[in-house]
Amino acid sequence: MKKVSAIICAYNEEKTIKEVILSVSKAVIVSEIVIVNDGSTDNTKEIIEALRKEIEITAIHLEENKGKGYAMAIAVENAIFDIMVFIDADQRTIPSGYITQLVAPLLNNECDMVLGYSTVNILSQEVNPLKILTGERALLKEDISPILDKMKESRFGVETLLYFFYISLGKSLKFLRLAEMKHNDKYKKMTTLKATTSYINEGWEIAYTAMKNYDLLLKVIERQIKKGVKL
Repeated sequence: MKKVSAIICAYNEEKTIKEVILSVSKAVIVSEIVIVNDGSTDNTKEIIEALRKEIEITAIHLEENKGKGYAMAIAVENAIFDIMVFIDADQRTIPSGYITQLVAPLLNNECDMVLGYSTVNILSQEVNPLKILTGERALLKEDISPILDKMKESRFGVETLLYFFYISLGKSLKFLRLAEMKHNDKYKKMTTLKATTSYINEGWEIAYTAMKNYDLLLKVIERQIKKGVKL
């Protein structure tokens, strides 16, 4: 049976990183934990190093912030097992057994990538219009190895890159709602000005990644046209 590497990429997540790591360490299905500290300037590094005395983890500390895509790619390069499960480091409520939920569809050959998303309640409806950008996902290492260099350059646009890449190849995706999962938004982590600026920068990184990988976008459009899907 394929084994699972859990990957946690963190940048200034001192408020949540300990509980996230401890939660992942309790998942029986996980055979390895790889943590990339993406140049944090708070106590994230110290918390990770303290946990290394209690838990067997691979910890990689980058000297400067390289962006989410770079951190994810470095983690994949250092992971040794077949299935990569990416876990957000800013979870404030963690559903029980959600890692097994993410991995199960891959083990059962139901799809090529599983995206676990949370929702917000709007007008009594649970919605998430941006669920393709979720950080919680499971996939095969061999599938993304060809685009690790692209991932390193994508920063926060990495989820957009992965979506285009999988769809362009005709690979199947499964969206899985993680009802109990909650994250700390940036306004809970930093000042209002810094949070707003960060969201704007991330939006630009997503758009830039989409434009830079227009070849993948064209393949997606071509595939949709062949399937007779209206754009």
